[in-house]
Amino acid sequence: MSRRQLYTGIAALLASGVIFVLPFLFIFVTASKTKQDAASLTFSLPREWHLWQNFMEVVQTRNYMLLLAYFNSTVITVVAVTLLVLFGAMVGYVLQRRPSRWNTVIYGAVLAGLMIPPAVVPTIWVLQSLGLFKTISGMILIQVAYGLAFTVLLFRSFIATIPRDLDEAAIIDGARPLQIFFRVVLPLLKPVTVTVIVQSIAIFNDFTNPLYYLPGRENVTVQLTLYNFQGQFQTQFNLLFMNILLVTIPPLIVFVFFNRQIVAGMTAGAVKG
Repeated sequence: MSRRQLYTGIAALLASGVIFVLPFLFIFVTASKTKQDAASLTFSLPREWHLWQNFMEVVQTRNYMLLLAYFNSTVITVVAVTLLVLFGAMVGYVLQRRPSRWNTVIYGAVLAGLMIPPAVVPTIWVLQSLGLFKTISGMILIQVAYGLAFTVLLFRSFIATIPRDLDEAAIIDGARPLQIFFRVVLPLLKPVTVTVIVQSIAIFNDFTNPLYYLPGRENVTVQLTLYNFQGQFQTQFNLLFMNILLVTIPPLIVFVFFNRQIVAGMTAGAVKG
């Protein structure tokens, strides 16, 4: 390794530390302070460590609202990601393996889903007419609708790298179309399926969509619990940052454990489209 490469690597590590590690340390330190110390918002060690006290107070606030928020966010994330994987893989498979005159229309709709921003008020009208406004089910469908276009393109690119000989061999053996998909193709989509974890992190951390489409205390999600410690005239920064810390840790753990699979899945279909 040359000296230039060594210096470049050290500079990259320092930049990563400043961008990613220091903000997390600031959140942790502020979450460990008393209310008076945290109000200054300075990057300094606490004079009194109140980490456990702040943790318990955040969890117990408003009759354990944070636990309910964790449950709601987990249900929305797990169900939405499951539907994204299933529908995204199916549509991507049809677009790649079943050429027809409708494929151009479907592919155009997928691209439109990526480019056209969502409209909040018409979406609320649709949810109200279907009886899904202010419901977990409606929020799940919203997340699926907003993430499906990216997921379809991801699966379509990856399926293009799978040889058609596998499909033909399964047809010769008497397999039906659904059997070909679920028994032959879907097991080979594991790398790109893990990549959809990126979607799960975005869904779990979503703030605006639950704010618009999921009002009500019983439907609270983890990001909306940040309002518990913010007011018009006063903000409890120690409890606010403790809440941020608790909300940040689960997605961080997921990304740490699956970052290699995420990168591998996103680059697997990059050569052949």
